[in-house]
Amino acid sequence: MNSIWQQLTLSTLSLQQWRSASYLHRLLKPLRRWRQSSFMLRWGDLLGAVFVGLVFAIAPFVSDDKSSLGVLLTACASFWVLLTVSDGDDIDGERVVEREPERARSPRSFWHRLVEPNRASVLATPIHFMVMLYWGISAAATALSPVKRAAFTGLSKLTLYLILFALMARVLRSPRVRSWVIGIYLHAALLVSIYGIQQKILGVAALATWVDPTSPSAKEPRVYSYLGNPNLLAAYLLPAIALSLVAVFAWRRWAPKLLAVTMVAVNSTCLYYTGSRGGWIGFAVMVLVLLVLLFHWWSIHLPRFWRTLALPIGLGSIAAVLVLAVLVVSPLRDRVSSIFVGRNDSSNNFRINVWTAVIQMIKDRPLLGIGPGNVAFNSIYPRYQRPRFSALSAYSIPLEIAVETGIIGLTCFLWLLIVTLNLGWQQLQRLRAARDLDGFWLVGAIATLLGLLSHGLVDTVWYRPQVNTLWWFMIALIASYYSPLPEAQEDV
Repeated sequence: MNSIWQQLTLSTLSLQQWRSASYLHRLLKPLRRWRQSSFMLRWGDLLGAVFVGLVFAIAPFVSDDKSSLGVLLTACASFWVLLTVSDGDDIDGERVVEREPERARSPRSFWHRLVEPNRASVLATPIHFMVMLYWGISAAATALSPVKRAAFTGLSKLTLYLILFALMARVLRSPRVRSWVIGIYLHAALLVSIYGIQQKILGVAALATWVDPTSPSAKEPRVYSYLGNPNLLAAYLLPAIALSLVAVFAWRRWAPKLLAVTMVAVNSTCLYYTGSRGGWIGFAVMVLVLLVLLFHWWSIHLPRFWRTLALPIGLGSIAAVLVLAVLVVSPLRDRVSSIFVGRNDSSNNFRINVWTAVIQMIKDRPLLGIGPGNVAFNSIYPRYQRPRFSALSAYSIPLEIAVETGIIGLTCFLWLLIVTLNLGWQQLQRLRAARDLDGFWLVGAIATLLGLLSHGLVDTVWYRPQVNTLWWFMIALIASYYSPLPEAQEDV
């Protein structure tokens, strides 16, 4: 049984041997020689980290992926290709350190320490294999799409996100770079949340009909900050809440810890003011996963009594607080109760009608769908939509993936999730045994993935670049901890 699970999660897969035997890998040898003499590429991983940091620094403040963010994603993709084709050889899974002048090697500078360690090539992880497989299925769906030109636009965008994932998984191998990139995102999210709270205090006009006008909560303003949509803002803040919470334990000095506590409070408050029911569902799932993983992390240090009762007490306390909040806070009670009224809520009714049309689209093209991207969706959906229920997406991540890449694509996506969560769990066990505080970032990444997925059951805002980049950031964060199977499966 254990062997079957290892095969399912690709735990025994070794792409490193394939890479070393690849004919294409040998053809690129002249480029690797050129890289050794290039001053810029000598600091390639550090420059890649700068590109990644810029993505998260500007993402919430630009309107869409046709703006400067799209240009930056293209630059990231181009730089990753340059780094990859000129990458050095690996010996027994370890990167060969390029020769440098003696004065550059000793003593090692701050910049050298920043980009270390650069161990086994991150191209050889099970997650990378699944990402490549998912891209291949999307490419096949594009080739067979009834709207090929529109699907190619979606495939181009997907390719940029997946290459950004590959670049992030590479540069995040360095613990210092990992901490810096997370810090950049958390500070950007803090600015976004502060502006959102300011909108709540000063009042803000809704940019769209986000609440049923007959609902008691219709008069409650929903903040959207710089992102222009409260549901999008809620999805953007979920990773910030999880990462700032684990930063309280991962950051070592008191001043950063106090800053992390402030971030948790501000981001959570802004999330509440979004009035996003999907965001609240994602938040509840994320907090539950965080609590379970944090309990698991500390359980080996607890007395037997608390090892047995700490988790039930913690879960019960959180559940009691949530129930009490729903009962006491009337705007929260109205929004939560609207989840269960079915078609009596206009937002629910709209989604149900869209889902019905999308399911019919899936039935007509069940294997590989219509092709990736919202352009392809907008080209096909009007043939199926019900009167007065136009939509830009399927309003559900599983349905969106199924309609774009069919049952084959949805199966591959679910397989990617299983492989990612399994690898994250394995590495969490390793770091927990070593008492490595970097393991807290893994806790935050795993919880964020499940929180975003829960939100995505009733919305598709994480296809927007501000959130999609964060989704692949979490997967890259998990992939960056990859280590060979014998080490990862060490008993703890």
